[in-house]
Amino acid sequence: MKIVTIIGARPQFIKASVLSLEFSKDQSIQEIIVHTGQHFDHNMSKIFFEEMMIPTPKYNLGVQNLSHGAMTGRQLEKVEEILLKEKPDFVLVYGDTNSTLAGALAAVKIHIPVIHVESGLRSFNRKMPEEINRLLTDHIATILFVPSEVSFNNLIKEGIDKKKIFNVGDIMFDSTLYFSKKADHSSKILDKLGVKKKNYILTTIHRPENTDSSIKLNNIFDALSSLNTQVIIPIHPRTKIKVSEYECNIGKNIKLINPVGFFDMIILEKNASKIATDSGGIQKEAFFYGVPCITIRDQTEWVELLDIGANILCGANINDLKKALTLDLKPFEPSNVYGSGNTANKIRKILKSL
Repeated sequence: MKIVTIIGARPQFIKASVLSLEFSKDQSIQEIIVHTGQHFDHNMSKIFFEEMMIPTPKYNLGVQNLSHGAMTGRQLEKVEEILLKEKPDFVLVYGDTNSTLAGALAAVKIHIPVIHVESGLRSFNRKMPEEINRLLTDHIATILFVPSEVSFNNLIKEGIDKKKIFNVGDIMFDSTLYFSKKADHSSKILDKLGVKKKNYILTTIHRPENTDSSIKLNNIFDALSSLNTQVIIPIHPRTKIKVSEYECNIGKNIKLINPVGFFDMIILEKNASKIATDSGGIQKEAFFYGVPCITIRDQTEWVELLDIGANILCGANINDLKKALTLDLKPFEPSNVYGSGNTANKIRKILKSL
């Protein structure tokens, strides 16, 4: 079985790390990795591959710093060339990025079956590019691996044949279990930053709905600056530009740092008192580490976390932000809402049985 896997962004590197490892144990599976280049920063790409021991991509497309249409179009064109050359049995895509949609479209147009890992997520906000990417990918995929019962039901409601859908749990949970102990032994980030465990709030902001609005981004930084707690922000390259452009208030309690490697990010997440983020992946990582999360968005695709009280949804209104950030939120033991951490093994076995 020959599988071409398309990846390009940080969350996809994390998911691919454990599934590619699972595939490597099976001599009957040949995986070819294509890196679209969507995340171009060294710490957001190369270090992740090195730390997670992801096999070196056979192809690196280098498509970056473009508008949604231009990026998706160029990725699609280049992926199609590779697929015509490699002639795989399947194309595997993860999540909801431009790389996901480009890979799925390239495959389906030349009649190669598409495997979508982490399908069925819905924020029900079609202004989000990710929502469009996941909707379209789900409806052209041949095999859909969903992380939860909610995701399964979303696809059924949209008329997708349930024979194509497999609830295997969340591949990110596999990664959390596998890499958490490795990070404990290798990362020195807390010492480097001079911060103590459970004595800071970790914050990440990168979504255009926040970074492209001067009002929202200033509200976020004003709310964070008003806290008596230290705030650590590994700042996304795009966010860094916008913070300077909008002249955002950077309080004395805020420490801006460059993007960090995977192991350092694990340590920052699991030892935070709270996490404030607009990232979909980090919402889940917070849950897996039992860290309360405040999501700085108006919607989330991870509705299970709201239902069980592990996540608080908060937009960019400054008063709402201040209230949410100062709540007395306690650590918790994560439930099995996203499976038991053996998703990669389940996926491999299902693919072998087809």
